[in-house]
Amino acid sequence: MEKATLHIKNMVCSRCMKVVKTELENLGLHPEVVKLGEVLLHESDKQIDKKKVNEVFAKHGFELLDDKKSHIIEKIKSTVIELIHYQESKEHKKLSYLIEEKIGLDYTYLSSLFSATEGITIEKYIILQRIERVKELLVYDELTLSEIAWQLGYSSVQHLSHQFKKVTGLTPSHFKEIKEDKRNSLDDVR
Repeated sequence: MEKATLHIKNMVCSRCMKVVKTELENLGLHPEVVKLGEVLLHESDKQIDKKKVNEVFAKHGFELLDDKKSHIIEKIKSTVIELIHYQESKEHKKLSYLIEEKIGLDYTYLSSLFSATEGITIEKYIILQRIERVKELLVYDELTLSEIAWQLGYSSVQHLSHQFKKVTGLTPSHFKEIKEDKRNSLDDVR
């Protein structure tokens, strides 16, 4: 018997996964695997009231995805977020290769689909996510800018600083000095 898979928009962090799991359990469903943007339900969950699930999810800013292209877009986003924000590996492969490998579709196709749907390129989305990660690491104040650049795969501190200023209007050191919370929620990055 085939297990049901739910694809969920805006599920971008571990807290989101906990909320989704809890809400599905409250609806009497049995989530077996909960990953960024995706839930695998137990095979006994044949009858799913998608309208009810969407009502519950809407309260938390989530949404079920039915369309295959929407699912691919969310998979791209969750893959980028996972690779930039949660990956502990120091392996420096090109993100385009890792995205293609993880999703199992040609990167050229993924790139054109993402651009047409989201209005920005995957590359721009990656830059925005990296900058959010840089902001987070600057606020934590545990790593040097050089260590942050290396961890996020920048070729140099200068490259990171230039990109940071282009996106935020501030240098990383000025951002760190002002100590204002200018970070964005991961699902609001555009």
